[in-house]
Amino acid sequence: MRRLGLGIVLIGLAVAAFVAFRFVYGWTEAGPATKDIAIVVPEGSTIADTAILLKQKGAVRSADAFLTRAKVFGRGKSIKAGEFLIPKGASNSDIFRILQGGRTLTRLVTIPEGMPSILVHERLMANEELTGEIPVPEEGSVLPDSYAFDKGESRAAVLKRMQGAMSKALAKMWAERAPNTVAKTPREAVILASIVEKETAVPAERPTVAGVYGNRLKARMMLQADPTIIYPITRGKPLGRRIRKSEIAAVNDYNTYAMTGLPKGPIANPGRLSILAVLHPAETKALYFVADGKGGHIFADTLQEHNDNVRKWFEIRRARGEL
Repeated sequence: MRRLGLGIVLIGLAVAAFVAFRFVYGWTEAGPATKDIAIVVPEGSTIADTAILLKQKGAVRSADAFLTRAKVFGRGKSIKAGEFLIPKGASNSDIFRILQGGRTLTRLVTIPEGMPSILVHERLMANEELTGEIPVPEEGSVLPDSYAFDKGESRAAVLKRMQGAMSKALAKMWAERAPNTVAKTPREAVILASIVEKETAVPAERPTVAGVYGNRLKARMMLQADPTIIYPITRGKPLGRRIRKSEIAAVNDYNTYAMTGLPKGPIANPGRLSILAVLHPAETKALYFVADGKGGHIFADTLQEHNDNVRKWFEIRRARGEL
Protein backbone atom coordinates (compact mmCIF):
# COMPACT_ATOMS: atom_id res chain seq x y z
CA MET A 1 0.00 0.00 0.00
CA ARG A 2 2.87 2.33 0.80
CA ARG A 3 4.39 1.65 -2.61
CA LEU A 4 1.05 2.35 -4.28
CA GLY A 5 0.67 5.59 -2.37
CA LEU A 6 4.21 6.64 -3.26
CA GLY A 7 3.54 5.85 -6.91
CA ILE A 8 0.46 8.02 -6.91
CA VAL A 9 2.41 10.89 -5.33
CA LEU A 10 5.18 10.56 -7.90
CA ILE A 11 2.69 10.52 -10.73
CA GLY A 12 1.03 13.60 -9.26
CA LEU A 13 4.37 15.39 -9.00
CA ALA A 14 5.22 14.42 -12.57
CA VAL A 15 1.91 15.76 -13.85
CA ALA A 16 2.35 18.97 -11.86
CA ALA A 17 5.88 19.38 -13.20
CA PHE A 18 4.66 18.85 -16.76
CA VAL A 19 1.83 21.36 -16.31
CA ALA A 20 4.27 23.86 -14.82
CA PHE A 21 6.70 23.25 -17.68
CA ARG A 22 3.94 23.73 -20.26
CA PHE A 23 2.79 26.89 -18.50
CA VAL A 24 6.27 28.41 -18.57
CA TYR A 25 7.12 27.10 -22.04
CA GLY A 26 3.81 28.41 -23.41
CA TRP A 27 4.93 31.94 -22.51
CA THR A 28 8.01 31.80 -24.73
CA GLU A 29 7.19 29.27 -27.46
CA ALA A 30 6.50 30.48 -31.00
CA GLY A 31 2.94 31.65 -31.55
CA PRO A 32 0.46 30.51 -34.23
CA ALA A 33 0.61 33.61 -36.47
CA THR A 34 1.70 32.62 -39.97
CA LYS A 35 2.20 36.26 -41.06
CA ASP A 36 2.66 39.67 -39.48
CA ILE A 37 -0.59 40.89 -37.90
CA ALA A 38 -1.65 44.49 -37.24
CA ILE A 39 -3.97 44.99 -34.28
CA VAL A 40 -5.58 48.09 -32.82
CA VAL A 41 -5.92 48.24 -29.04
CA PRO A 42 -8.59 50.86 -28.25
CA GLU A 43 -8.08 53.37 -25.45
CA GLY A 44 -9.23 51.92 -22.13
CA SER A 45 -8.87 48.27 -23.19
CA THR A 46 -8.01 45.73 -20.47
CA ILE A 47 -5.59 42.84 -20.86
CA ALA A 48 -8.63 40.56 -20.97
CA ASP A 49 -10.15 42.55 -23.85
CA THR A 50 -6.84 42.44 -25.70
CA ALA A 51 -6.41 38.69 -25.13
CA ILE A 52 -9.74 38.10 -26.88
CA LEU A 53 -8.68 40.40 -29.74
CA LEU A 54 -5.36 38.55 -30.11
CA LYS A 55 -7.19 35.22 -30.30
CA GLN A 56 -9.60 36.57 -32.93
CA LYS A 57 -6.68 37.82 -35.02
CA GLY A 58 -4.84 34.49 -34.74
CA ALA A 59 -1.89 35.86 -32.78
CA VAL A 60 -2.37 33.53 -29.77
CA ARG A 61 -3.76 30.01 -29.40
CA SER A 62 -5.90 30.74 -26.34
CA ALA A 63 -7.18 33.99 -24.92
CA ASP A 64 -7.50 32.51 -21.42
CA ALA A 65 -3.98 31.06 -21.48
CA PHE A 66 -2.50 34.36 -22.69
CA LEU A 67 -4.40 36.28 -20.02
CA THR A 68 -3.30 33.94 -17.21
CA ARG A 69 0.34 33.95 -18.28
CA ALA A 70 0.29 37.75 -18.73
CA LYS A 71 -0.94 38.15 -15.16
CA VAL A 72 1.79 35.85 -13.83
CA PHE A 73 4.77 36.85 -15.97
CA GLY A 74 3.68 40.43 -16.65
CA ARG A 75 3.99 41.24 -12.95
CA GLY A 76 1.00 43.53 -12.98
CA LYS A 77 2.33 45.76 -15.77
CA SER A 78 -0.26 47.38 -18.02
CA ILE A 79 -0.48 47.52 -21.80
CA LYS A 80 -0.86 50.61 -23.97
CA ALA A 81 -3.46 51.64 -26.51
CA GLY A 82 -2.54 52.08 -30.15
CA GLU A 83 -1.89 50.15 -33.33
CA PHE A 84 0.75 47.44 -33.11
CA LEU A 85 2.44 45.06 -35.51
CA ILE A 86 2.67 41.51 -34.17
CA PRO A 87 5.45 39.67 -36.05
CA LYS A 88 4.94 36.24 -37.56
CA GLY A 89 5.39 33.50 -34.92
CA ALA A 90 5.59 35.98 -32.02
CA SER A 91 5.39 34.29 -28.60
CA ASN A 92 3.04 35.35 -25.80
CA SER A 93 6.04 37.01 -24.16
CA ASP A 94 6.96 38.89 -27.35
CA ILE A 95 3.39 40.08 -27.81
CA PHE A 96 3.05 41.31 -24.24
CA ARG A 97 6.36 43.17 -24.50
CA ILE A 98 5.19 44.87 -27.72
CA LEU A 99 1.88 45.89 -26.16
CA GLN A 100 3.55 47.06 -22.97
CA GLY A 101 6.35 48.97 -24.65
CA GLY A 102 4.03 51.06 -26.77
CA ARG A 103 5.93 50.53 -30.02
CA THR A 104 3.02 51.51 -32.21
CA LEU A 105 2.86 50.78 -35.92
CA THR A 106 4.10 53.72 -37.98
CA ARG A 107 2.00 54.79 -40.95
CA LEU A 108 3.31 57.50 -43.25
CA VAL A 109 1.89 59.76 -45.91
CA THR A 110 4.54 61.43 -48.07
CA ILE A 111 4.23 64.78 -49.82
CA PRO A 112 7.05 65.18 -52.39
CA GLU A 113 8.78 68.51 -52.94
CA GLY A 114 6.92 70.62 -55.46
CA MET A 115 3.58 68.78 -55.21
CA PRO A 116 0.73 71.23 -55.87
CA SER A 117 -2.07 71.45 -53.34
CA ILE A 118 -4.64 69.87 -55.63
CA LEU A 119 -2.53 66.69 -55.64
CA VAL A 120 -1.93 66.93 -51.87
CA HIS A 121 -5.71 66.92 -51.50
CA GLU A 122 -6.08 63.92 -53.81
CA ARG A 123 -3.36 61.99 -51.96
CA LEU A 124 -4.96 62.55 -48.56
CA MET A 125 -8.47 61.78 -49.81
CA ALA A 126 -7.24 58.56 -51.49
CA ASN A 127 -5.76 57.25 -48.24
CA GLU A 128 -8.43 54.88 -46.93
CA GLU A 129 -6.87 54.73 -43.46
CA LEU A 130 -7.72 58.39 -42.85
CA THR A 131 -11.18 59.78 -42.18
CA GLY A 132 -13.22 62.91 -42.89
CA GLU A 133 -13.32 65.53 -45.61
CA ILE A 134 -10.89 68.38 -46.26
CA PRO A 135 -10.82 71.25 -48.76
CA VAL A 136 -7.93 71.74 -51.16
CA PRO A 137 -5.31 73.44 -48.95
CA GLU A 138 -3.97 76.88 -49.77
CA GLU A 139 -1.16 76.60 -52.30
CA GLY A 140 2.27 76.77 -50.67
CA SER A 141 0.92 76.13 -47.15
CA VAL A 142 2.10 72.50 -46.89
CA LEU A 143 5.69 71.52 -46.10
CA PRO A 144 6.73 68.53 -48.26
CA ASP A 145 7.83 65.69 -45.97
CA SER A 146 6.72 62.29 -44.65
CA TYR A 147 4.11 62.49 -41.89
CA ALA A 148 3.16 59.75 -39.42
CA PHE A 149 -0.50 59.16 -38.67
CA ASP A 150 -2.71 56.73 -36.80
CA LYS A 151 -5.26 54.54 -38.51
CA GLY A 152 -8.64 56.27 -38.39
CA GLU A 153 -7.13 59.71 -37.78
CA SER A 154 -8.86 62.62 -39.49
CA ARG A 155 -7.45 64.08 -42.68
CA ALA A 156 -7.97 67.52 -41.18
CA ALA A 157 -5.60 66.67 -38.30
CA VAL A 158 -2.90 65.40 -40.66
CA LEU A 159 -3.24 68.44 -42.92
CA LYS A 160 -3.00 70.72 -39.90
CA ARG A 161 0.35 69.10 -38.98
CA MET A 162 1.60 69.58 -42.54
CA GLN A 163 0.66 73.25 -42.52
CA GLY A 164 2.00 73.75 -39.01
CA ALA A 165 5.32 72.27 -40.12
CA MET A 166 5.49 74.77 -43.00
CA SER A 167 4.72 77.73 -40.74
CA LYS A 168 7.37 76.67 -38.23
CA ALA A 169 10.06 75.90 -40.84
CA LEU A 170 9.39 79.07 -42.82
CA ALA A 171 9.57 81.26 -39.71
CA LYS A 172 12.96 79.80 -38.79
CA MET A 173 14.38 80.10 -42.32
CA TRP A 174 13.04 83.64 -42.72
CA ALA A 175 14.70 84.73 -39.47
CA GLU A 176 18.04 83.43 -40.79
CA ARG A 177 17.72 84.84 -44.34
CA ALA A 178 20.70 86.35 -46.15
CA PRO A 179 20.72 90.08 -46.95
CA ASN A 180 20.88 89.44 -50.71
CA THR A 181 17.49 87.75 -50.96
CA VAL A 182 14.94 89.61 -53.09
CA ALA A 183 12.04 88.28 -51.02
CA LYS A 184 10.46 91.08 -49.02
CA THR A 185 8.11 88.82 -47.05
CA PRO A 186 7.89 85.13 -46.15
CA ARG A 187 5.04 84.77 -48.66
CA GLU A 188 7.21 86.18 -51.46
CA ALA A 189 9.89 83.65 -50.47
CA VAL A 190 7.39 80.79 -50.85
CA ILE A 191 6.11 82.13 -54.19
CA LEU A 192 9.60 82.38 -55.69
CA ALA A 193 10.67 79.08 -54.11
CA SER A 194 7.74 77.31 -55.77
CA ILE A 195 8.99 78.53 -59.15
CA VAL A 196 12.57 77.49 -58.39
CA GLU A 197 11.25 74.09 -57.29
CA LYS A 198 9.47 73.57 -60.60
CA GLU A 199 12.31 74.86 -62.76
CA THR A 200 15.07 72.47 -61.66
CA ALA A 201 15.24 69.00 -60.18
CA VAL A 202 18.95 69.41 -59.42
CA PRO A 203 19.35 70.53 -55.78
CA ALA A 204 22.79 72.05 -56.36
CA GLU A 205 21.33 74.37 -59.03
CA ARG A 206 18.59 75.87 -56.92
CA PRO A 207 20.62 78.72 -55.36
CA THR A 208 21.82 79.73 -58.84
CA VAL A 209 18.31 79.57 -60.32
CA ALA A 210 17.13 81.68 -57.39
CA GLY A 211 19.99 84.08 -58.09
CA VAL A 212 18.96 84.39 -61.74
CA TYR A 213 15.37 85.17 -60.83
CA GLY A 214 16.55 87.62 -58.20
CA ASN A 215 18.63 89.43 -60.84
CA ARG A 216 15.62 89.54 -63.19
CA LEU A 217 13.36 90.96 -60.50
CA LYS A 218 15.92 93.64 -59.64
CA ALA A 219 16.23 94.55 -63.34
CA ARG A 220 12.41 94.57 -63.71
CA MET A 221 12.65 91.84 -66.32
CA MET A 222 9.96 89.22 -66.81
CA LEU A 223 10.77 85.97 -65.01
CA GLN A 224 9.51 83.97 -68.02
CA ALA A 225 9.13 80.72 -66.08
CA ASP A 226 7.26 78.05 -68.03
CA PRO A 227 5.60 76.49 -64.96
CA THR A 228 3.78 79.78 -64.32
CA ILE A 229 2.08 79.40 -67.71
CA ILE A 230 0.86 75.92 -66.84
CA TYR A 231 -0.42 76.59 -63.30
CA PRO A 232 -3.53 78.62 -64.23
CA ILE A 233 -4.49 75.89 -66.71
CA THR A 234 -4.07 72.77 -64.55
CA ARG A 235 -3.54 74.10 -61.00
CA GLY A 236 -0.18 72.35 -61.01
CA LYS A 237 -1.07 69.02 -62.59
CA PRO A 238 1.05 67.93 -65.60
CA LEU A 239 -0.09 69.63 -68.82
CA GLY A 240 0.51 66.51 -70.90
CA ARG A 241 1.30 68.44 -74.06
CA ARG A 242 3.35 71.34 -75.36
CA ILE A 243 2.49 74.87 -74.27
CA ARG A 244 0.51 76.77 -76.93
CA LYS A 245 1.48 80.22 -78.19
CA SER A 246 -1.87 81.56 -76.98
CA GLU A 247 -1.09 80.28 -73.48
CA ILE A 248 2.34 81.96 -73.51
CA ALA A 249 0.62 85.27 -74.31
CA ALA A 250 -2.26 84.77 -71.86
CA VAL A 251 -2.62 87.59 -69.35
CA ASN A 252 -3.49 86.41 -65.85
CA ASP A 253 -2.19 86.60 -62.29
CA TYR A 254 0.40 83.84 -62.77
CA ASN A 255 1.88 83.91 -66.28
CA THR A 256 5.33 85.48 -65.93
CA TYR A 257 5.67 85.71 -69.73
CA ALA A 258 2.99 88.40 -69.70
CA MET A 259 3.89 90.29 -66.52
CA THR A 260 6.82 91.57 -64.50
CA GLY A 261 7.28 90.66 -60.87
CA LEU A 262 6.06 87.62 -58.98
CA PRO A 263 2.79 85.77 -59.55
CA LYS A 264 0.00 86.46 -57.08
CA GLY A 265 0.67 83.21 -55.24
CA PRO A 266 2.76 80.02 -55.14
CA ILE A 267 2.40 77.47 -57.95
CA ALA A 268 3.28 74.46 -55.75
CA ASN A 269 4.36 73.51 -52.24
CA PRO A 270 8.13 74.09 -52.23
CA GLY A 271 10.51 72.05 -50.09
CA ARG A 272 13.04 73.35 -47.59
CA LEU A 273 15.92 73.39 -50.09
CA SER A 274 14.09 75.62 -52.56
CA ILE A 275 13.03 78.03 -49.82
CA LEU A 276 16.61 78.13 -48.53
CA ALA A 277 17.83 78.77 -52.10
CA VAL A 278 15.60 81.84 -52.34
CA LEU A 279 16.63 83.09 -48.90
CA HIS A 280 20.32 82.37 -49.58
CA PRO A 281 20.70 82.84 -53.35
CA ALA A 282 24.00 82.37 -55.13
CA GLU A 283 25.97 85.50 -55.98
CA THR A 284 25.75 85.45 -59.78
CA LYS A 285 25.46 87.86 -62.71
CA ALA A 286 23.50 85.33 -64.76
CA LEU A 287 20.17 86.44 -66.19
CA TYR A 288 19.35 83.38 -68.29
CA PHE A 289 19.43 79.60 -68.21
CA VAL A 290 18.43 76.76 -70.51
CA ALA A 291 18.50 72.97 -70.30
CA ASP A 292 21.87 71.34 -71.02
CA GLY A 293 20.47 68.00 -72.20
CA LYS A 294 21.88 66.15 -69.18
CA GLY A 295 19.21 66.97 -66.64
CA GLY A 296 20.68 70.29 -65.57
CA HIS A 297 20.98 73.81 -66.99
CA ILE A 298 23.53 76.15 -68.58
CA PHE A 299 23.58 79.69 -67.20
CA ALA A 300 24.45 82.85 -69.13
CA ASP A 301 25.13 86.47 -68.21
CA THR A 302 24.21 87.93 -71.60
CA LEU A 303 21.45 87.38 -74.13
CA GLN A 304 23.99 86.47 -76.84
CA GLU A 305 25.47 83.72 -74.66
CA HIS A 306 21.98 82.53 -73.86
CA ASN A 307 20.95 82.40 -77.51
CA ASP A 308 24.04 80.31 -78.28
CA ASN A 309 23.08 77.93 -75.46
CA VAL A 310 19.51 77.74 -76.75
CA ARG A 311 20.77 76.78 -80.23
CA LYS A 312 22.85 73.99 -78.71
CA TRP A 313 19.80 72.78 -76.77
CA PHE A 314 17.70 72.67 -79.97
CA GLU A 315 20.46 70.73 -81.72
CA ILE A 316 20.38 68.17 -78.91
CA ARG A 317 16.59 67.88 -79.20
CA ARG A 318 16.77 67.46 -82.98
CA ALA A 319 19.35 64.71 -82.56
CA ARG A 320 16.96 62.99 -80.15
CA GLY A 321 14.10 63.28 -82.61
CA GLU A 322 12.11 65.57 -80.31
CA LEU A 323 11.71 68.31 -82.95
